[in-house]
Amino acid sequence: MAKEKKFITCDGNEAAAHVSYMFSEVAAIYPITPSSPMAEHVDEWAARGRKNIWGQTVSVQEMQSEGGAAGAVHGSLQAGALTTTFTASQGLLLMIPNMYKIAGEMLPCVFNVSARTLASHSLCIFGDHMDVMACRQTGFAMFCSGSVQEVMDLSAVPHLATLKTDIPFINFFDGFRTSHEYHKIEELDQNEVAKLVDPADIKRFRDRALTPERPVTRGTAENPETFFTHREACNAAYDKIPEVVEHYMQELGKITGREHHLFDYYGAADAERVIILMGSATEAAREAIDYLTAKGEKVGMVSVHLYRPFSVKHLLAAVPQSCKKIAVLDRTKEPGAEGEPLYLDVKSAFYDVENKPVIVGGRYGLGSNDTTPAKIIAVFNNLSLDEPKNHFTVGIIDDVTFTSLPEVEEIPMGGEGMFEAKFYGLGADGTVGANKNSVKIIGDNTNKYCQAYFSYDSKKSGGFTCSHLRFGDHEIHSTYLVNTPNFVACHVQAYLHMYDVTRGLQKNGTFLLNTIFDGQELVDFMPNKVKRYFAQNNITVYTINATKIAQEIGLGNRTNTILQSAFFRITGVIPVDLAVEQMKKFIVKSYGKKGEDVVNLNYKAVDRGNEYKQLTVDPAWANLPDDEVKEDNAPAFVKELVRPINAQAGDLLKVSDFVKHNTVDGTWQNGTAAYEKRGVEAFVPTWNSENCIQCNKCSFVCPHSAIRPFVLNDEELAGFTGNTIEMKAPAAMKGMHFVIEPSVLDCLGCGNCVDVCPGKKNKVTGELEKALKMVPFRAGEQEANDEAARWEYLVHQVKTKQDLIDIKSNPKNSQFATPLFEFSGACSGCGETPYVKLVAQLFGDRQMIANATGCSSIYSASIPSTPYTTNEKGQGPAFDNSLFEDFCEFGMGMVLGNKKMKERVEVLLNEVIANEKASDDYKAAAKEWIASKDDADASKVAAAKLKPFIEEGAAAGCEVCKELKTLDHYLVKRSQWIIGGDGASYDIGYGGLDHVIASGEDVNLLVLDTEVYSNTGGQSSKATPLGAIAQFAARGKRVRKKDLGMIATTYGYVYVAQVAMGADNAQCLKAIREAEAYPGPSLVIAYAPCINHGLKIKGGMGRSQAEEARAVDCGYWQLWRFNPELAKEGKNPFILDSKEPDWSKFQDYLMHEVRFMSVKKAFPNEADALFAATENMAKLRYASYIRKSKEDWSDATEA
Repeated sequence: MAKEKKFITCDGNEAAAHVSYMFSEVAAIYPITPSSPMAEHVDEWAARGRKNIWGQTVSVQEMQSEGGAAGAVHGSLQAGALTTTFTASQGLLLMIPNMYKIAGEMLPCVFNVSARTLASHSLCIFGDHMDVMACRQTGFAMFCSGSVQEVMDLSAVPHLATLKTDIPFINFFDGFRTSHEYHKIEELDQNEVAKLVDPADIKRFRDRALTPERPVTRGTAENPETFFTHREACNAAYDKIPEVVEHYMQELGKITGREHHLFDYYGAADAERVIILMGSATEAAREAIDYLTAKGEKVGMVSVHLYRPFSVKHLLAAVPQSCKKIAVLDRTKEPGAEGEPLYLDVKSAFYDVENKPVIVGGRYGLGSNDTTPAKIIAVFNNLSLDEPKNHFTVGIIDDVTFTSLPEVEEIPMGGEGMFEAKFYGLGADGTVGANKNSVKIIGDNTNKYCQAYFSYDSKKSGGFTCSHLRFGDHEIHSTYLVNTPNFVACHVQAYLHMYDVTRGLQKNGTFLLNTIFDGQELVDFMPNKVKRYFAQNNITVYTINATKIAQEIGLGNRTNTILQSAFFRITGVIPVDLAVEQMKKFIVKSYGKKGEDVVNLNYKAVDRGNEYKQLTVDPAWANLPDDEVKEDNAPAFVKELVRPINAQAGDLLKVSDFVKHNTVDGTWQNGTAAYEKRGVEAFVPTWNSENCIQCNKCSFVCPHSAIRPFVLNDEELAGFTGNTIEMKAPAAMKGMHFVIEPSVLDCLGCGNCVDVCPGKKNKVTGELEKALKMVPFRAGEQEANDEAARWEYLVHQVKTKQDLIDIKSNPKNSQFATPLFEFSGACSGCGETPYVKLVAQLFGDRQMIANATGCSSIYSASIPSTPYTTNEKGQGPAFDNSLFEDFCEFGMGMVLGNKKMKERVEVLLNEVIANEKASDDYKAAAKEWIASKDDADASKVAAAKLKPFIEEGAAAGCEVCKELKTLDHYLVKRSQWIIGGDGASYDIGYGGLDHVIASGEDVNLLVLDTEVYSNTGGQSSKATPLGAIAQFAARGKRVRKKDLGMIATTYGYVYVAQVAMGADNAQCLKAIREAEAYPGPSLVIAYAPCINHGLKIKGGMGRSQAEEARAVDCGYWQLWRFNPELAKEGKNPFILDSKEPDWSKFQDYLMHEVRFMSVKKAFPNEADALFAATENMAKLRYASYIRKSKEDWSDATEA
C-alpha cells in the first residue's frame, strides 16, 4: 500500500531546517538575514524535544559572530559531532578562512545558505549569488535548489554526500525568493531518509574524531618542499563527488517521485536555444519555456544543482545535441572579469566540443530584482539573433554601457484556475503575519496548491509591505511577484495616493479598501486615476473601516485580523465557517504567548470582518481626467530618484538616472526623508495651547522628530495661521511666540508625546489636562491640509533661535535646536532614535558617524530616504556604514584620517605664518586656529576668522591657500560618533569596541541597547537579561547580562554612562554632553525598548518612554556615570544617578513584557525560579554599583 503523502505549507528556510535537523547533532550559529529562521526553527524544535535520526535533540549554540560560528563548527566536527550552521552574505564571507580549514581537513558537514547580495556601493539584504560565488575556491562542494519543494526534496543530498565523500558542502538556495516564499509542498519523511544513511560513513567520521585515547596532531604548519604536493593529495576525493551526488539524487527521487540530476534539463527535446542557470529563476524559466514551446519554439533550460565540483561530463550530457545557442545566466556580478562564474564554467566545458554552440552570458536578478517569464523570454529573443549580445543584463535599463536586452511585455502565466491576490499593508500592522496564516489555512484545508511571498521596503515597522498570494489547482512555478491579481486589498488608505495599487488588477477583479471615509467623502478622497480604473475594468469595490473596528475592540492599529476575515468572506476561496474556525485556530498559535486577552480581542476581530460594504462604482468615472499634478520646489534629485523609488517604481529607473545624479559610488544626498510626507497614520497628536507649560518633553522623546517647538518673532507670526502662546523662558526668547506643531504627514502615531506631556491642572476641577491628545487623522480633509501647511510654514519660513541660548544646558533648551535627524524609517515608538536625534541636535553641525549594520543603519540610511539632514548653513551629520563587525574600527579610521588632515592644515598654516607676504591679520588668524583646533567652540570662531583669508589668498593664486581651501572643512573640531546596537557592541564588534576605547583617542560610542538583535528578528545577545525569551534562548536565557559599562571603566581613562531617556531626561542629556566634551574615549549605553520586547502595557510602543522609567524605577536598569576627570579632583569618578529601586515592582515589570511573560506560559514549572534569579541578578548588579559609589578617592589623582 502506497504511503500517504503529507503536505505542509512552509517556506524554504523551514524546509532546509527540517532536513538539516535530521542529520545534525550540533548547530553553531549567528543570526543574519535571511538565513536566521533556519537556526530559529532548529532551536525551537530542540526546545520542544524533536529528535534527529539518532534519537537526540540538536544542541544549538549562538556564537558572537559568523567567524566564531565557523570556528565552533570546525571544533565540534573535530570532536566527532555532526555539526552544521546557517548563514548568508557577509556572514558567509566571515566563515571563509575556516571553510578552507574544514575542507582541507576533509570534515563532512553542510553549511545551509540563503544566498544573498554582498554589500558593495550599498547594503542589500535581498537575494542573489554573490556570497556563495565568493566561496567557490574554498574546497566546499556547492549544491543548489530552485524552489521550496526542491529544498525539501534535495537538501538531504549534500548531507548524505558529505558523509560519503568527507568533503563539506554548501547547500544554498535563493535568499528571500526561496527562503521566505511560503509554498504548499510534500514533506520529506525522516524515517525514509534515515534508511539512506550508511552506518559505515558515520563510523568513519566518528573514528576520525580527535581524542586523547588515540592522539594525533592536526592543524600543522608546512614548508615549500611539501605543501604543493600534499595539497594535491585530495583530488581523488573531489573526483568521486559527482557520481555520489547523482546516486543520492536518484535515491531521493525514489522516495519523492520527483526525478532530479546534477543538471536537470527542461524543454523541447530538439531545442536549439538553451539557457543555463540555477536557483529560483529556473521556476520562472519553466513557465517561459512552456509558453514558447506551446507556440512551437525549440527552447529549453538546464538547471544546475551541483555547481562545485563542476562536472563537465554531466553538463554535456544534459544539453540536447540539437542545441545551437546557449545563454548562461549568472545571478552575480564580478567587475573586471571576462565573464561571470557560471558562464566561464560553461564556456570552458564546451571548449573541446566539436561544432559547439554559440555561448553568451548575462547577469540577472541582483538584489532580488524580480525575474519574470517575460525577462526569460527576452533572453531567448536575444538567442534568436544572428549575433546574440554577450555580457548582457536583463531586467534593468542600462542606457550608459548598453548591456540590457530589449524588454518584453509581461504575460499572465498562471493558467486556468489560478487565483492571485495582493495585499498592501503597513509594517507591523499584522498584514504579513495574517497572510502567512491565510496561505496555511488554504493549504491545510483544501486540495489547492498555494504560494505566498512578501515584499518590503527598508523601513522598520511602519514601512511599506506587499503580500503576494497565489492559489490554484496545479503546481505553482511563479517565482516572481504577482503582477496580474484577481483581488487587491489596500489596508492603508493613504496608499491610494502614494502607489499604483490598481496596477495589473484584472478585469472584473475585486478591490478591498480599509478606509475611515464613507459615501461622498470617500469618493472625493479617491484619486481620479483609481476611480477611472474601477469603472473601466468593471472592478467590484468593497470598503471597511477596520481602523475604527480595531479601536473599538481594543487592538489599537492592528487591523490585520479584521481584514483577513473580510478577505475570506468576500472571496469565498474556502467556506466562511471553515475560514472562521481556522482563523481562530491560528490566532491561538500566533498570539497565545501574548496572553488570553490578545487572543480574545482577535477572536472579536474575526467576527467583525463581515462589516464591509460594497461601493457603487459610477460608470461616469471611466471618463475622469488625470489628477492634477502637484508641483513643489523639491530638488531634481528628489523628483527624479527619490520619489519614483518611494512610489515603488524604482524598477523603472535607468542606469543613467544614477550616473546623472553622481550616485555611482552609493553616495546619497542628505535630507530626502523630509520629502516623503506619507500621512499613513490613523491617529496623530493635536496641541492645546491652554494646557502647555512649554517643557518641550514631547519633542525630546519623539522618535521621528515629527513634533517640535517653534519660536516666532513678530514678523514671522504675521504669516502664521495657528495658535501661539507667549514665551516665558529662557530669557533670551521672552516675549516671542511659542507653538508646538506636529507634522501630521510624517508622524507614525505612537503617542509617546502625549504620554510624557505633563499638562496642567484644571483650576476648577483639579484634573490634570494634557496639552496634547491623539485625534483621528483624516488625510485630504481641509483641517489636515491646514495642519500640514502650518508645518511647512514653520519649517521653511521661521528661523531657528537656537543661537540665542545654550542648547546643551537642559532638555528644554535642547529642543530649540533644529533636529538634524528626522522622519527616519524606525518603528513607531522606537526607543533608539530619540537618542540618535538628541546627539545630532547637540553636535550634528560637526558630527561624523560610523554606524554599525543593524536597525540603526537601516533606519538611518536606506535608499531613497535619508533622515540625516542639514541646518540653515548646510551643515549636518556625515554618515557612513561599513560592516556589522568592524564599526568601531571604521570610526577609529575616521579619527585617524581626520587627525592626519588637521596635521596637514597646520603644516600649511605654518607656511603661511612663515611667509613674509602674508598679512599680519592672516597670520594672527592662523595662530589662533592652531591654538584652538582641538576645542569645538573655539575652533568654530577661529575657522570663521580664517576662512576669508584663505579664500582671498586662493583667489589671488596662492598655491598654499588653494590647498587650504580644499581642506578648510577640517577647520572646525569634529565630533566623532560610533553608533551601534547591543549585537554589534556586546558581541560581534566587541573586540573592536574594546580596542578603540583602549586607544585613548577622542571618540564617542553610543550603544543602543535593546537587549536583543532587533534588526534580524529578536535573537539573544550578551545584552539579553537572564530569564528573557529570545531567538536562540527559546526556554529563556540562563546566564546573566554582560555589564559592558563596568568592563569599560576598568581602563580608568574611558568616560562611561548608562542612561534611559524616559527615566531621566536631564541625566541623559548630561551624560551625552559630558561624553562628547571628555577629551578621550567615551561610551554611552542607552536603554531602548524595542518592538521585539512585546510591551503589554496599554499603548504598547506608544509607552516606550514610560517603559524606560518603569525599568529604572523597579531596578531592572540603573543610571550612572563614570567620569575620569573627577578623579583628578580627588572625587569618586563613579556617580550613581538612580534612586534606590522599588523592588516590589520588579516582577510586575517582567510580566508586562512578552519576552518574559511568554516564558511563564511556555515553561510554567521553571518560570518562577528563573524570574527570581532575574531579580536577584539585578539586585547583585545594583549592589555592585552601590559599593562603587561609596569608594574613597580623596587621595587619587587619576582613575
